Amino acid sequence: MINKLIARLLPYMPKKLVWLFSKKYIAGETIEDAIRVSKQLNAQGIMVTIDLLGEFITQLEEAEKNRNAYLEIIDRMQKENINGNYSLKPTMFGLLLDKEVCYRNIRMIVQKVVSYDTFVRVDMEDSQCTDMEIDLFRALKKEFPKNVGLVIQSYMRRTLKDLKNMTDINTREIPLNFRLCKGIYVEPEAIAFKKYQEINDHYLEDLEYMFQNKMYAGIATHDKPLVEGAYQLIEKYHLPKDGYEFQMLYGVTPELRRSIIEKGHAMRVYVPFGKQWFGYSTRRLKENPKMASHIIKAIFIRK
Repeated sequence: MINKLIARLLPYMPKKLVWLFSKKYIAGETIEDAIRVSKQLNAQGIMVTIDLLGEFITQLEEAEKNRNAYLEIIDRMQKENINGNYSLKPTMFGLLLDKEVCYRNIRMIVQKVVSYDTFVRVDMEDSQCTDMEIDLFRALKKEFPKNVGLVIQSYMRRTLKDLKNMTDINTREIPLNFRLCKGIYVEPEAIAFKKYQEINDHYLEDLEYMFQNKMYAGIATHDKPLVEGAYQLIEKYHLPKDGYEFQMLYGVTPELRRSIIEKGHAMRVYVPFGKQWFGYSTRRLKENPKMASHIIKAIFIRK
């Protein structure tokens, strides 16, 4: 009850107070902040994926601004020789307003990525977007087979079927590249698993299917049992080190992250930044009220 109350009240709290919680998980507001954090992570042998915050826009003019911002970000990150790639949310480019405009915007970003021979991943958002984002990924993958990936969410009941349905565009030469995460959006039980163990079981089921079918997996989790389960599957299928990577959010479970790296596995950290951090933080808290305990620690326990 306390967690839910804090989640409801947070959007009305002063930004400075919310930042006490948010700064641990967000690089900052500017590209300079993202570069600074990325270089720190690169120095530790950690790759990054850069994400400009913002989603579910309400006007198409915002989509054009976001597209241009991403084009500038890519140029700047490549100039700084950051070891990383990029993540983007289609609703930031108008997915729910005009699918064709969204596609054109993201296609321009992918073209920029291709010019640097790097990579961009299409994030998966809530269930109203799932079919559209898979279709978007398919279209981009067809034109730019090496440079585009997708996020899939193990808590969605449809995910294993979605994986099976995409095997037609999976090849040994250019395997499908997925980030597998649990999923954070609040969805009805009819379409999403709700119980912890149930979600974990399906996560490992999805991951094993990916390994069986030679898909590249971004194993995105902060859950130690899932990390251990992934280790077992990696050993079972004798996967080479370049056949997968672990992924984590900036600022989350650094000790577990360190232990994975020490075992010799590749690690990539998701680095979000931008002026939309307040909306990002409050939305994420509403979607996951259990995070409220971290806010209490951030406010009352200073390090």
